Amino acid sequence: MSRHTDTLWDTAHAFMPYPSSPMAHATTGPLSGLSFAVKDIYHLKGYPTSGGQPMLMALWSVQDRTAPVVQSLLDAGARFVGKTVTDELAFSMNGQNAHFGAPINGAAPERISGGSSSGSASAVSNRLCDFALGSDTGGSVRAPANHCGLVGMRPSHGRISLQDTMALSPSLDTCGWFARDVPTFARVAQVLLGDDVQPLPDQIRLLAPTDMWSLATPGALKALKPVRQKIEQSLGKAKPVRIMLDDLASMYWHFRAIQGREAWDVHGAFIQRFNPVLGAAVAQRFDWSSQVSDEQVAKARAFRELWRAHMRQLLGSDGVLLMPTMPDVAPLIRQTDAELEDYRNRATSLLCVAGMADLPQVTLPLASHQGAPLGISLVGPVGSDRSLVKLAEQIHRAWS
Repeated sequence: MSRHTDTLWDTAHAFMPYPSSPMAHATTGPLSGLSFAVKDIYHLKGYPTSGGQPMLMALWSVQDRTAPVVQSLLDAGARFVGKTVTDELAFSMNGQNAHFGAPINGAAPERISGGSSSGSASAVSNRLCDFALGSDTGGSVRAPANHCGLVGMRPSHGRISLQDTMALSPSLDTCGWFARDVPTFARVAQVLLGDDVQPLPDQIRLLAPTDMWSLATPGALKALKPVRQKIEQSLGKAKPVRIMLDDLASMYWHFRAIQGREAWDVHGAFIQRFNPVLGAAVAQRFDWSSQVSDEQVAKARAFRELWRAHMRQLLGSDGVLLMPTMPDVAPLIRQTDAELEDYRNRATSLLCVAGMADLPQVTLPLASHQGAPLGISLVGPVGSDRSLVKLAEQIHRAWS
């Protein structure tokens, strides 16, 4: 770990306390001059992988290989500075690990950083690195990006390799990243995403899902209104649409059933065999996940196929959703576990729109409310990832 990171480590609580192991990087390349951190679910040669769980760290020990996505960044000239704290087994959205602590939100220190990519968002928002890798299953990049005032992305499912990475819910897991500004974010996007096979056309159909906008709090809506208007000046007037096939509660529970069953398939044997000490909220989620029935999963997967087809028809090859990233700014640290869980549950209804349909989503930190950052998102067709980043660059130029 670099001296720069060491000196601020204890104040941000973003990094895992691993001994430094050299990671060679190219001396030139498209990311030359940039530093980056990596969520502690990606294997790096010479480093442990904990997944935020001490017993898992002991079992996996020091890795003998590096995840291809990390290697691609090193090969592009980026300098690695450390592995970051993650919520335990990446199964939370709060950023409060019972074993390794709560990384500090660099944009609003009195508020949670969000999770599960908490340390990565903290490292970037506290200026300990230029960008950082996270992962997004149910919002684990988009939520911390919203909370910490960062640009963040959930790519199309499968767009970026998750080889040599700890899974949570394989049919939902994606590799995402954070940056403080759009130009830096776009440099990383070119390396990780390349070019779209079928890019969005120059003239897009901007859509405003009214049922998703209704999930934002009144204060958030007021803060996002001028941002939405300015984006519409750049990209065209957004057409109001209703996107839900069913009620929000059904969508939420279908998502939870798929995520829960897959999370138990991935980690259940480890939990049953070793009985590790888990944080209370994470333990409750795994207990619930262990009881998801085959009938629940079958219904959830059938719904997901309908949802995917519905979104393909709605977006076509040129449709882009404009919607709030989260219902509001980050909750205050002092809020109770019950209040944080309620916020997480409300947020999931927004976040699973993209996740259940494999869609890419970019969140931009363009608003603020109660002195804290607030994000707004673009969601595009499957495979339009790079095009969404280019739209973000267009919006950035309009703001500059």
